[in-house]
Amino acid sequence: MEKQSSFLESVELKTDNSFWQGKNVIITGHTGFKGGWLAIWLTQLGAKVAGYALDPLTDPNFFSITNIEKSVKDHRDDIRDLSALEGVIRSVEPEIIIHMAAQSLVRESYRDPLGTYATNVMGMVNLLEAARSCDSVRVVLVVTSDKCYENREINYGYCESDPMGGHDPYSSSKGCAELVTAAYRRSFFEDQSEVALAVASVRAGNVIGGGDWAADRIIPDAMRAFSNKQTLRVRNPDAIRPWQHVLEPLSGYMTLCEKMWVQPSRFSGGWNFGPEDESVCTVGEVTDRVSELWGVDASWKKSSGDHPHEATLLKLDISKAKEELDWSPRWNLERALGKTVGWYKSYYNGEDVGEMSLKQIEEYQVS
Repeated sequence: MEKQSSFLESVELKTDNSFWQGKNVIITGHTGFKGGWLAIWLTQLGAKVAGYALDPLTDPNFFSITNIEKSVKDHRDDIRDLSALEGVIRSVEPEIIIHMAAQSLVRESYRDPLGTYATNVMGMVNLLEAARSCDSVRVVLVVTSDKCYENREINYGYCESDPMGGHDPYSSSKGCAELVTAAYRRSFFEDQSEVALAVASVRAGNVIGGGDWAADRIIPDAMRAFSNKQTLRVRNPDAIRPWQHVLEPLSGYMTLCEKMWVQPSRFSGGWNFGPEDESVCTVGEVTDRVSELWGVDASWKKSSGDHPHEATLLKLDISKAKEELDWSPRWNLERALGKTVGWYKSYYNGEDVGEMSLKQIEEYQVS
């Protein structure tokens, strides 16, 4: 772990870090998969990063094995606790808040709908209440999900103006979070011709990458099974999803924050960050390729039995981000899968995955 720590402190990534240098940023959910990757990236860009989250939910987890706590101000508490959240935000005095804390699993939302809505909806309300009571805040970025849209199961990329919805509690809670964000933005952060505080919501596709060990996600499930020489069981191999490496949406989030800082009224609102059409494919196709990349002892079969409803077809329209933010995906699915499986292989071989994570960030930035 000492090796990982020294690398995190010394590496200098090849990027223009002038915007993020010295910015006070708080990430809710920094102990999670996406939050951990973002914390590492922003730290290396020179930001002063604080985090607010519960303890990591899995063992192992990306946060612990990459020693992120050594480079961020690590606050542990529940997003449902408004008093605790307000206290931390007042003490940090962030200029930018990136809200990722959530119950993020569809199947878990069937098991615990009350907890899912409490975290994803009222936690969202708490975050916006805390933000509007802190004078230092200029930008709030709310991370929801591509599942926030009312899914009609048609071959259509959902765009930002499409209606919110959701069949299951998780998807519905994310649609609710979008409505809450829009209501707070219109009610409290817009002042006719002037925007007092920039607030945007972002929706990403199926995110993959090294360091995710959540239950009921295809890549973590595959890595657990293959590393233990077990056959992977796949619930919905025919489901179609927009697959993207974790660095893709994070780069979009960071770009959007920079734009909102300069022109809050123009860039506040909802944004999609997904892959190109060539990276939209079935779970079975992705599992086949992951099995090939892993190699020996990798096999899968369709899981038998009944399972809770999950969307069969889901795509995002990313033309708004392309046209207005000059953002576009850099890694196709083949490269994203190669980077992901390579990361897990390094972990199971006992290599320094903190170093590998930063090298992947650098490779992404120069690609």
